[in-house]
Amino acid sequence: MGPPLPAPFLAAPLAHRGLHDAAAGRPENSLAAVRAAVAAGYGIEIDVQPSADGEAMVFHDAELARMTGAPGRIDGQTAAALAALPLRGGDGEGVPTLSGVLAAVGGRVPLLIEVKDQAGDGGRGIGPLEAAVARSLAGYAGPVAVMSFNPDSVAAIAALRPEVPRGLTTCAFTAADMPGVPEERLARLRAIADAGRVGASFISHDAEDLGRPRVAALKAQGLAVLCWTIRSPEAEARARRIADNVTFEGYAAAIPGRTAA
Repeated sequence: MGPPLPAPFLAAPLAHRGLHDAAAGRPENSLAAVRAAVAAGYGIEIDVQPSADGEAMVFHDAELARMTGAPGRIDGQTAAALAALPLRGGDGEGVPTLSGVLAAVGGRVPLLIEVKDQAGDGGRGIGPLEAAVARSLAGYAGPVAVMSFNPDSVAAIAALRPEVPRGLTTCAFTAADMPGVPEERLARLRAIADAGRVGASFISHDAEDLGRPRVAALKAQGLAVLCWTIRSPEAEARARRIADNVTFEGYAAAIPGRTAA
């Protein structure tokens, strides 16, 4: 395994894409959602995609339409243009950079960064986004970890920032989940066969698939098990029978050891 996942990642639940609430003016992956999570004492999970000029931008989709109403792909716009593109449901803030989110968090809560796979259909391959993430993390002293569905992406970041804890985002990897991906590749991903190769210290697994024997085997080997995405206290209770911590949205997850107001 690589560097261990810091203890704060196993304490407060992780707010999925920040503590987002469109009704409250906090879109997913926005600085407003990040600030709200910090204020509430939650850990944070975010996604990163590349800009046209090589910046790591905090955004989930490859396409801009759902979250901005603008046409085209995120990697077709510069970081400056994306910063000026208001997020839907927000107060005018644009797409933030990873560096901007790191500054907003300031090490006060753990930050889990999912590097979106760029090697799929239409992607630019492994390398540029991972290098951008590595540059952004230079000198950051707070609890941070990176992960991706693509093990090659995790391996690339491990080579650039070996001191940063890293893991794999995992699920059942069915053909319906990833159309067009060869079954041989899906089987390897499903088996989480690259955990050792990339030096993973954790996985973040689909909560609906936590009963998979491979998850239990990795946990027995000492890997931490996070999960996604929990949307109710009842689902959280079920997930915690196996998972060490949860990534949540849509409700106020309890923070262990904290008395409810």
